[in-house]
Parts: sequence; structure tokens; C-alpha cells
Amino acid sequence: MASKKDDTPTPPSPGTAAEVRTSPSHDGNPSGIHDSLLTANNGSLPILVPSKEANAAGNTTPSSSASAASVLLPDNTLWAKLRIPSYLCLNAMSSVGIVFCNKLVFQNFDFKYGTFLTFLHFIVTFIGLELCRRAGAFEYKPLRIVQVLPLSISFCGFVVLTNLSLVHNSVGFYQIMKVLTTPLIVIIETIWFDETYSFRIKSSLAIICVGVAIATVADAEANFVGTVFALSALLITSMYQIWVKSKQRELECNSYQLLYYQAPISALLLIPIIPVFDRTSEMVSRGLPSAEALTWIAASCALAFLVNLSTFLVIGQTSPVTYNVLGHFKLTVILSLGFLVFGSPMDSKVLSGVVLTLTGVFWYTHMKQNGVK
Repeated sequence: MASKKDDTPTPPSPGTAAEVRTSPSHDGNPSGIHDSLLTANNGSLPILVPSKEANAAGNTTPSSSASAASVLLPDNTLWAKLRIPSYLCLNAMSSVGIVFCNKLVFQNFDFKYGTFLTFLHFIVTFIGLELCRRAGAFEYKPLRIVQVLPLSISFCGFVVLTNLSLVHNSVGFYQIMKVLTTPLIVIIETIWFDETYSFRIKSSLAIICVGVAIATVADAEANFVGTVFALSALLITSMYQIWVKSKQRELECNSYQLLYYQAPISALLLIPIIPVFDRTSEMVSRGLPSAEALTWIAASCALAFLVNLSTFLVIGQTSPVTYNVLGHFKLTVILSLGFLVFGSPMDSKVLSGVVLTLTGVFWYTHMKQNGVK
């Protein structure tokens, strides 16, 4: 939902989670597919800007940082203009796809082991990135594990606290806290990261959040324990998304390189969490799923790779706020497809919320296209 003007020029740096729940997803899926929110960043795709030396000499030989491609493309090429919209579209389509794919896995095949599925998502994401690296899509960059560990821990904390929030809160209160991710990111970035947001941008975000709340919140019963878990999940989710952006700058790496480390570390950290939230003894006793179920699980993992990578790319090339706006747009798509494909009810309240959300999304997009900050 943003344009190339969202690009954050990160000097030398080119560059979630799989949420899988039986309640509403991060994308607002009322059927509760724990959404796969991973991420990847700047310029590690084979798009390629000539180095200063090459420009000065009129040389078209790719620089070492652009070794993934055989032809250099100047930054004003069609791909340079379509790069960010392509990332946004990839994330939107793969996120919507994984919601409905997971719905089939959970409901049709009764494979309701969300945390284990998230673990598989990260394993496949790492394998996919390794194949990309071998194909030359990005260069391996040594990073210290301790530098990436906060990002991986925050992701796992996000999974755990989101699950606990779902257990101890009503669906409506859970959704309200999810919606608050966007304003909290704005507050954190304004206070601690020196980001500035105009009144018009804040107004468009307010419209989006109100629209999402109208479309998704039916009840909002709260309790002390549930509120503590919900607020903790809100904070760590916001920090995870902010760190996806800031770590790429701090470590001078691109989205591929950062996710290449984060995915396997997060997978390892999830192992002790799986028995807490999934009925592992039941899963083992059931044995191997059917061939058809395995096919859909594999499809879910493949989509998770695209979701995770495109999330890092979107946040890296734009901002955590723009990524949230995209997430709210995906919610409207999911609600609409749920109505059209699965026959889910859509009363006037839900419809008005969808329309209001889209109004804010289109306004935000228009302003970003015109350089409003």
C-alpha cells in the first residue's frame, strides 16, 4: 500500500511469524489462522544499481554487492519503480493464501498443531533461503548469533504471548489489542527512534484502526491476567516489527541475510514451546498425516516462506507502520473472501468496517505516493 517514496535510504545496508492459531490471526482472520509473519529486507533481490566507479567509467560490470545478477539495472528502471509494489503484492497474496491454506489444514484435516506448524514454517523458510543463496540471490554475511538473538526471542515471545492472550481473553478484546499495534509502533518510533508522522498520516491510521475494530470486534470482555498477556503481546509484537527494520540498518545486512539467521534460531527456540501449546502426544499417536494433508501442509510451509521473506522486504524497504497498514488491508481481503468463498456472514457492521478501513488505507497510500510523512 505504499510506493517507492516509502524507501528508507539505508547506507551500505541492502538489506515475521508464522502465526498459526485456532483464533483470529494477525491479519484479522476471524477463523483464527495464526498468521505467518516473518520478514526480509532491502535490495537483496537481483536488482542492481551501478556502483559509483562503474558510473564514472561507463562500465556495466556488476559490482561485488550486486553479484546476484548478470546485468546492472539503473535505479530508474521499471523494476526499480515496481519493486516495492511487488513486495507488497507478494506479501498480500501469500498472506491471504496461507490463511485459507491453514484453514484447510486445521479444519479439513484436523491438524491443529499451530506451534509445530510454525516450527515447520521456519525450517522451510531457512531451506528456501539457503536455495536462494546458492542461486546467487544474496551473499552470505557472517553475523554474530547474539546480535540476531533479540529478534528471534521477540518472535518466540510474540508467539507465546499471543497464544496466552487468546486463551485468557475474549476474541473481541484480543482483536482490539491487535489493532493497537499500529498506534503503539507510531508512539515507540516517535519517542525512541526519532521518526516523525504528520497529522494527516496519523488521521489515516486512526481511520484504519477504527474500521478494523468495527469490522472485527464483537465482544470485548477483559480480565486482569488476560490484559497483562495482551499488553505484553502488544509490546513485543511492536518491538519485533521495529527490530526487523532497525536490525538491518544496525547490522548493515539485507532482509535475506537477516532472515537467514533469524529463521533457524527461532525454529530452535520454538522446540521447547511446542509441547506447551500443542498436544504432542496426540500428534505422535496419530502417526503420519494422509498424503493429501501432507500436500496442504507443504503448501502452507511454501507460502510461509513467501510471507516471511516478503514481510522482511516490505518492512525493510518501507516501514513497520506501512507493513501494519498492509496487514489491515489483508484483513479486508480475508473478510471479503470469507464471505464470497466460504459463505461467512457479513452484516452491515462488518461491511461498514471494511469500507472505513479501505478508505483509510487508500488515503494513507495516496499520501505516501506524494511523499507525505
